[in-house]
Amino acid sequence: MAEMSVQLVAVERRLWSGSATFVVAQTTEGEIGLMAGHEPVLGALVDGIVKITTTDGEVITAAVHGGFLSVNANNVSILAESAELSGEIDVAAARRDLQAEDADERARAAARLRAADSAA
Repeated sequence: MAEMSVQLVAVERRLWSGSATFVVAQTTEGEIGLMAGHEPVLGALVDGIVKITTTDGEVITAAVHGGFLSVNANNVSILAESAELSGEIDVAAARRDLQAEDADERARAAARLRAADSAA
């Protein structure tokens, strides 16, 4: 299967980079699936999940909060305002945050829980 170079970067650090066969992300226009050779795209990310299927079949899952997705040739760059890999998510804290008064904080908590659940 064709490969593409993928980078998942948050403001504070690079979470993952490498070769992948498939990427799924949540944008303001809806969910987008990307494979090698995809047409160039620039999209705004929403609070949601990014899934990266590596060339060896491993699935990297992250909760992403805002940012942009850029696709050109066989390169995908996911530049998030903030992001957490599924294994790093504090599930108890995310569940508490679902009760927050701020709607944005609740949306982030829901995305974190979806990412943690999908990796389990």
